[in-house]
Amino acid sequence: MTTPFDLPGVDIAWCPGCGDFKILDSIKQALAELNLSPLDVVMVSGIGQAAKTPHHMQSHFFNGLHGRALPNATAIKAANPSLEVVAVGGDGDMYGEGGNHFLHAIRRNPGITNLVFNNMVYGLTKGQASPTSPRGFRTSVQVDGVHALPFNPLATALVQGAGFVARAYAGDVEKTKDVIKEAVRYKGYALVDIFQPCVSFNSVNTYAWFKENTYWLDGHDPSDFSKALSLALSEAPFPLGVLFRGEERTTFEGSLAAYKNDKEPLFRRAAPREAVKKLIDGMCR
Repeated sequence: MTTPFDLPGVDIAWCPGCGDFKILDSIKQALAELNLSPLDVVMVSGIGQAAKTPHHMQSHFFNGLHGRALPNATAIKAANPSLEVVAVGGDGDMYGEGGNHFLHAIRRNPGITNLVFNNMVYGLTKGQASPTSPRGFRTSVQVDGVHALPFNPLATALVQGAGFVARAYAGDVEKTKDVIKEAVRYKGYALVDIFQPCVSFNSVNTYAWFKENTYWLDGHDPSDFSKALSLALSEAPFPLGVLFRGEERTTFEGSLAAYKNDKEPLFRRAAPREAVKKLIDGMCR
């Protein structure tokens, strides 16, 4: 399926069979079916294999430092709320290096979509355990197996007050696309944690493993917070789909004093002449 977000002629440096390919397809199809133009979308990422996703799409993008996608995405949305801002990254990028930003982005509630490619391992740096690696997972660094409990992003997002929390699976492009569409439509911070195999460095959580250890929710009421939290805390088989969709509340960008009386994006406003002159005079002294 071709979309306006396709970027032909660009080599994609992911391993053959990587789940990132399927997630990329889901993202492009979701944005296209929402009738968004590449000019309306900004993809924001940090460092990692998942963070290369914006390089392979026809849209605006900002590629920053490791773990810093969310503050950058928040700033972009604040500067121009008319844009659809999508922050993408892996489980290490978003939950490890970016863990502190993850917590506070949820609190601030910017109107952005946060897509996390969760393969339970660091793929770019050759297979170390990530925050979501299961206990006992052996790597070239954790030779005796991971001893720490894995980070639970869905439960964390729920108790932090996220208004939209979902999980999807790279192997199902169609259903993942539908979940992403719902997340983009939500007016506030929306998390979609996407399970994906790493065919090079994770021989445990394979396509076959995910098929046996996940299921799509059917008949679940996403407004039921208690049930959503129970699902988020459950062990395998893991539920897929929208766990929680709460009432929309004031977003970060909607709360800024700069927009109280003037809805024009910040970058379009002309600074008062006297203020500019004063600033220049001060710099020249």
